[in-house]
Amino acid sequence: MRIVIKIGTSTLTHQTGRLNIRQTEELCRAMSDLKNAGHEVILVSSGAIGMGVGKLNLPGRPSDMPTKQAAAAVGQCELMYTYDRLFGAYNHTVAQVLLTAEDVREPHRSANLRTTLKRLLELGALPVINENDAVATDEIGVHTTIGENDSLSAIVAVLVDADLLVLLSDIDGLYTKDPHVYPDAELISVVEEITPEIKDLAGEKGSPLASGGMSTKLSAAEIATNAGTDMIITNGSRPGCLYDIAEGKGVGTRFLGKRRK
Repeated sequence: MRIVIKIGTSTLTHQTGRLNIRQTEELCRAMSDLKNAGHEVILVSSGAIGMGVGKLNLPGRPSDMPTKQAAAAVGQCELMYTYDRLFGAYNHTVAQVLLTAEDVREPHRSANLRTTLKRLLELGALPVINENDAVATDEIGVHTTIGENDSLSAIVAVLVDADLLVLLSDIDGLYTKDPHVYPDAELISVVEEITPEIKDLAGEKGSPLASGGMSTKLSAAEIATNAGTDMIITNGSRPGCLYDIAEGKGVGTRFLGKRRK
């Protein structure tokens, strides 16, 4: 399979912004094993700003745009160094791809991006994609910024005709209620159609270092499933779930691509 895996900040880092070494190492090992088994893997990774916060010893995620961009610039170096070292230990080569909204929305640039990503996969590389947070700003507006990596990962999955998009988060999947508030909340294993009722289940974002939430994940699911790609939301704290997913076992919440219902 061609699999796009999105890793959130809360999966990669501790609340301090410092790297969660054990969890990140386990994730990279599992993804390396998927590649060894013959799967093509593209990684969409958040965490640049979060890791920059830790590297710069800031008290928390900055609120002003210049400091956010500075943290992203520092953190992206740390992030790619970490991936290069961890995947390199299993003889896999990573390739950094930093994007802005124009790269995916302008047809000519989008076509170039598709060609580059597919060629990287043909060469056996593992593309690591992130929005170019050092230059993209929410202040400029929606036409020049993607804003969060849930949507970016879905856009990438559509561009490369992925078989599956996996969002690794800090929650097990989509629940009937907020599981942090209601003990009787039940995990929804399969979503066949994203209805208004499903959208109403989205809650607020969790980690203070993160920018996304369930609403952005449902938006990503709409993008992916409309193009016929299945999407799974599951907990990134259990890296072994990637093996189960590759084997077709039920993990988290699976949103069915339209042509596969």
